[in-house]
Parts: sequence; C-alpha cells; structure tokens
Amino acid sequence: MSIKPIALAAALAVALPAVAQEGPKAATPLTVQANKQFGANLELANQQDFEDASRGLVARLPDGAIKDAKGNTVWDASQFAFFKGDAPDTVNPSLWRQEKLNAIAGLFKVTDGIWQIRGYDLANMTLVEGKTGWIIIDPLLTAEMAKATLDFAMEKLGKKPVVAVIFTHSHVDHFGGVRGVVDEADVRSGKVPVIAPEGFMDHAVAENVMAGNAMARRSHYQFGAPLPFGERGAVGSGLGKALSIGSMGLIAPTDYVKKTGEERMVDGRKFVFEMANGSEAPAEFAFYIPDFKALCMSEVVTANMHNIYTLRGAKARDALAWSKYINEMIDFHPEAQVAFRSHHWPVWGQERIKKHLENQRDLYRYINDTALNLANKGVKMDDLGNVSYLPKGLRNDFSTHDYYGTLSHNLRGVYNFYLGFYDGNPATLNPLPVAESAKRYVAAFGGVDATMAKARAAFDAGDYRWAAELNNNAVMAEPTNEKARALQANILEQLGYQAESGVWRNEYLVAAQELRNGVKPVRLSTQGPDMVRGMTLDMIFDFLAVRLDHQKVDGINAGIQVNFTDSNETYALELSNAVLNNTKGRKLASPNVTLSLTRPAFFKMLLAGVPLPKLVEAGEAKVEGDPKMLGAIFANLDNFNPLFNIVTP
Repeated sequence: MSIKPIALAAALAVALPAVAQEGPKAATPLTVQANKQFGANLELANQQDFEDASRGLVARLPDGAIKDAKGNTVWDASQFAFFKGDAPDTVNPSLWRQEKLNAIAGLFKVTDGIWQIRGYDLANMTLVEGKTGWIIIDPLLTAEMAKATLDFAMEKLGKKPVVAVIFTHSHVDHFGGVRGVVDEADVRSGKVPVIAPEGFMDHAVAENVMAGNAMARRSHYQFGAPLPFGERGAVGSGLGKALSIGSMGLIAPTDYVKKTGEERMVDGRKFVFEMANGSEAPAEFAFYIPDFKALCMSEVVTANMHNIYTLRGAKARDALAWSKYINEMIDFHPEAQVAFRSHHWPVWGQERIKKHLENQRDLYRYINDTALNLANKGVKMDDLGNVSYLPKGLRNDFSTHDYYGTLSHNLRGVYNFYLGFYDGNPATLNPLPVAESAKRYVAAFGGVDATMAKARAAFDAGDYRWAAELNNNAVMAEPTNEKARALQANILEQLGYQAESGVWRNEYLVAAQELRNGVKPVRLSTQGPDMVRGMTLDMIFDFLAVRLDHQKVDGINAGIQVNFTDSNETYALELSNAVLNNTKGRKLASPNVTLSLTRPAFFKMLLAGVPLPKLVEAGEAKVEGDPKMLGAIFANLDNFNPLFNIVTP
C-alpha cells in the first residue's frame, strides 16, 4: 500500500472549453467614473505612510529574478515596475495607493539593532542584532527567498551566524522559509533555538492538511496566483505584494511561550511576550525588546483591515478577543519608540503608536459589536454584507481600510462565528443544489438567452453586482455555454477593477480568467514533506479518515492494530459504519490484521510511496493476519483534485 501526498500541480481540472483565450478588457466608462468618485473622497495625497514605508532604506536587492535550484523563478521584482504615477482606470485609487506602498521594497533599518526585509514576499523578515549573531523573526514563505534576502542583508550589515529563529504565528508565510536561514541539525542540537507560541505546531500543520486541498485551491483566488501582474491583472493582496514560489519547509520549535509576561534571553537580548492566540492566528504572540524600545505587533496589527473571515476558508476568528488583545497591547509597554510587524511598515513615536493601536482596537470591536447589534435586530447574514457605515475616525485612517479584509465579509464572518450559516428563515434551510437551482431560475426567466439578456442589460447600466448574480445562474445551468461564461467574465472583471480590497480584486479577476481560459495549474503548494512529517499520528489517521470513500467501504467492518516499534506507540484503527476511527493506546482483542513498523518506515509510505510489500520484504514492516483488511482502507482513499472548478459546477 502507499499513501501519496497531495501536490497542487499533480492533477488536471475538469476540462471546460476556453472562450477563445480572451484577455482582460478595459474599464467601462461607468467603472472609470466610479473609481474617480471613490478617490475624490480620500486624502490620497497624504504622505505619512510613504515616509514611513521608505524610512531607513539601506539598499534594494539587485535587479533580476531569484531562481531555485531547478532554474524556476521564485521571485521577479521586475513584475512590479508598473507601479508609477496615479491609479489607472482599471484599479481602485485607494488600492493603488496601498500597493504602491507595498511595492517599496528593500532592506530597511527600523531602529538601532533591528532591520527588516520588506517587499520580497507576502510577509516581512526581521533581523535583530544579538550579542553574537542574528535573531531571525518570521523567515518568509520559501527557503529560496529567505536565503537570498538574508545573504543580501549580511552583505550590507555584516556576516554573523543565525543564533535564534522566532515564529510569531502559525501561518505558513511566516515560517515556510526557515530552511533558508538555519540548519535543522543546529536546531536539534540545541545550538539554535526556535521560539513560537503555544499550539504553533498543531495549528501550522492542521490548517494546511485537514482542509488543505480546498484551502489551497481557494488561495489561488484570494492571492491571485494565476494572474499576471499589471494594470488589468494582479496588483497585490493589500497585505503584501505576492507569494514567492519556492520550497516551503517547517522545523519544529524547541521553545514554546505560553503566557503573557513570559521572558526569554535570546543571545543577550531580552524578549517580553504577549500572547494573542485566537486573534489573527490560532497560535500567535507579540513581544517587546527593551534594549531597543521596540514593540513587535506580529500580524495582530497591520496597516489594513484584516480578516475575521478569510476568503480562502480558514476558521473564523474572534473579533472581540482580537480587539481585547490590542487593547492589552496599548498598556503592554507604552514606552515603545517604534512598533514593527510581520507585514507592512513600522510606526514610530509613542503617541503615533498609541493612536494606531487605539484605531485598530476600535476597528475590530466595531466589527464585532455592529454585527451582533444588527443580528440581534433580526438582520440576516447576507444583508450584513451591505453595511457601509464606518465611524469617521476609522474611515479617515488608511490603516483601517478594506485592502485585505473588508467590512462586508468581516461582518458576515462575525455573524457566522456566533450564529453559523443559517439565517433563521426556513425557506433557506434546505436549498436545492447550486446547479439544479440555477437551471430552474434560468427556466423561470425563459431560458439561458433571456437570462443573459437581462444580465447584459444590468451590465450596460453598471449594475454589476446584480448582473453577476443573475448571469451566474446561466453559467451554472450551462457551464459549457461560451457566451454565458464570456459575459460573466466581463461582469466580474469590472467588479474587480472597482474593488478597494486587493483580495476581492484577485477573486474577481481570477474568476474572469478561468471563465475565459479554463483552469490552469499553479506552482504553489503548502503541502510538502515537512508538513507531512510535522503531522502527529492522530492527524495522519484523521486525514486518512477524511480521504476515505465512505460509499465504497460501507458494510465493511475491520479492526487494524498499528504498532510503532521505535516509539512503543500503538493505534487501533476501527472501520465501522463507513467511518475510520483511530484510538491511541487502545489494544484490540481480535484485530483482523496487525501492522508493525517504525515511524520512518511509515513515512516512507507517506512521502516516497514505497509499497508495503517492499517494506515487509526489507524487514522494515511486519504484517500479521489478513492483509486484505489493510487494502479495504488504503485502496479506497480519495485523491483530491487540487484544481477543482469554482466558478462553474
């Protein structure tokens, strides 16, 4: 038997005919006017953020693409060269301002003893000067980018050993590049500590595995991975420029921080930690470095509205708890002279830091309280998406704008966090399948042509939201109808051009591209060998249960004892009622089959696809009992299509 890890480019999407390989269209006159009006209501000439984003520039990386060992491009800064002048007609002027700021890239001095690499991945990498070497905070998404930028920083600042690594939280863009800055042998030997918040490993792995296939596919939309950069394509995500495309790894932390107020001496520097688990990430902390009067806000505080609900589909976050963590941060170390973070640029000065924290605190409190206020008045979840009021003090602060999260989807996220998906109206309790419902709507409208005619009239009138909703029925009813898909692409594209949110723009434009040209493979995956190795045995067996084809195993009852001979652990796998339960430590009285092997042998099956008979032949595994019972499970595991359709059935 063999268990193969999911690779994003391994499978093909369900084939749909492309619409003549059409490219992006121009902004309509109505979109041009809408964007001009949007910009007229903002102080786009305010230069404070540009001064902060440029402050302390030491140097920029040399021009040219950064490549991996196989010659594949990991990062190409030249794709951002178009960020000049005022916003083009095809980009919301507020988003254009944010992405011009995100495009200010280089090695920056934050304050004495602290530097940051910004603009060469979605996130920042921070270097803190210890007594003998460099303390690395959040080593980017991929090893290639982490190594290239660290090497560059050392050229400018001095070559010293990496003496510690700190992961601020459990999202892959903050730990995936760790193998580019440190050797795992040095970590295991205790030479280089890796510090992280409590729960880091469980959440870092689980988020990328249990629903990892669905989340990875949806991430293509959120981050615009299939889009070329340009005025009619991707401009960024609001949170940062783009995801580097290289090798993502994971090295388990050696030191976990569990409580606010805990301190660590790291290469002669004191770090004082504030826990923020369950805010932006399920495992996260902020910290203060007294030697430099510097506060690291992690990703708890960014220069945009963040996500209570993230469009890629992570668990909804607790907006109220988030606001309280920031409120605590205000008093955590008020003497801080600079506050830096895992994305965007720092904030300098006690008063400015305090004001920034207050506005961010009030933003998440407002989102939480407004959603619940309206829900308690009977407002339904989808209607919360149309609330546009934001208090004046927040509306006038660019750092609370909808560049990443939006008020629209965050209010709905809070509703879902407390009340779930059901709006209380029984008419919505048991809806028809999407495609079936679409067919009936289309029939009620008089057919696909009649539906499209109404959608096209709405498009011509600039009523793009209604046009998209209406024509979506035509696409779902007849997904091979090229005219319906072409019209839907044109509609969604204009919504993307008008979006202030970078991720909303990406969502719309990726959808338009796939409607026109079909689904294309993307060289992006968070499910590599390190992620599999980082899974606990419970996680591995739980994921096997997720992959099980329940209909094929219905009626089969099996008891399998799995003994790990190197760790003296045993698991009972019990197949009944078409589900696979696993129990650590349980010993079955009469198992159908017993499998004994080491963890390394088990991972050979997981990572290298080595068949079980070969492991048995090599003496690395032993099978006692009926091996067919193993086949009843491992021969009936689904392989998920990593490029499943989204904008068509």
